[in-house]
Amino acid sequence: MAQQQRAVRTRRAVLEAAAAVFAERGYAAATIAEILNRAGVTKGALYFHFDSKAALARGVLQEQMRTDCHLPRELKLQEWVDAGMTLARRLPREPLLLAGVRLSADLDGHEVLGSAWPAWAGLTSDVLTEAQARGEVLPHVVPEETAQVFLGAWIGVQFVSQAVAGWADLEERVAALYDHLLPAIAAPAVLVRLDTAPDRGARVIAEAREKSAALTAAPA
Repeated sequence: MAQQQRAVRTRRAVLEAAAAVFAERGYAAATIAEILNRAGVTKGALYFHFDSKAALARGVLQEQMRTDCHLPRELKLQEWVDAGMTLARRLPREPLLLAGVRLSADLDGHEVLGSAWPAWAGLTSDVLTEAQARGEVLPHVVPEETAQVFLGAWIGVQFVSQAVAGWADLEERVAALYDHLLPAIAAPAVLVRLDTAPDRGARVIAEAREKSAALTAAPA
């Protein structure tokens, strides 16, 4: 058990070090030597988990789809908003997510690395499809098309926020994105119930942590 825990910690340390380097330098300029130095692990330990720099980058991209902040809601559209707002809250604060943004935008490396963008579009499409089946999304909406429109707008919001404010206004910009898109797709009775405030992500993260702490503290 102790050995397994060490392996998990080593893998995480390698991923976080790689993410920091990728976020700062991009994929092409990043080196295994610098990642090893930041992670404080041996080359053998790194290659036990990742057999190449490309595998490391793909590992970082996969982390974009992991979240400890998902909470079921009565409205599927609120779950979709919560996913976007928690990501907007976390992204400037977590090197793994920042690295994923930079790697996903590396068009020269797409054939080797892939991108988190298709997975995010697929997630959005699935949520909107379920929401439509529940009557939350208007009948004329095509979930796959809306997912692609949202993805393009989301990517643009990220880059504008980074360029003009160093990510400081990302939550406000993402909240505005939802406020402009949702009236075109949400049933009116659902729209008025959705919480798209800029601090929504922070509140959802705090709620998720409280629930996780309560579960941990509960007697077996």
